[in-house]
Amino acid sequence: RLKYQGRRFAQIVKLKPEFEEKYKECHANVWPEVLKQIKDCNIEDYSIFYDPDSHILFASFKYIGYDWAGDMEKMAENPKVQEWWRMTDSYQESLVEGAKSSLAGSPPWWKGLQ
Repeated sequence: RLKYQGRRFAQIVKLKPEFEEKYKECHANVWPEVLKQIKDCNIEDYSIFYDPDSHILFASFKYIGYDWAGDMEKMAENPKVQEWWRMTDSYQESLVEGAKSSLAGSPPWWKGLQ
């Protein structure tokens, strides 16, 4: 039987320039509960890159689970993740038309790339 190789995802969002330092500070010390939930939802190799010229954040990760919708539902139900999203969303501007927040779900806050 072949091992499932997973699926890579890439997403972008815009960082409000006035929050660059706060954003970097919080991501230098991601809350342990958030990191655990990410792992428990079958996400690994998660990285976020920042382009200071365009203020774009580029996120990349690998999903190794078999139930994306279910895992994302579990992620969104975690109170610490909700608190984290409220904080980090306030530093960002979505590039998705009609997006309200990470908590709102659809349309997504981060713009998916192909």
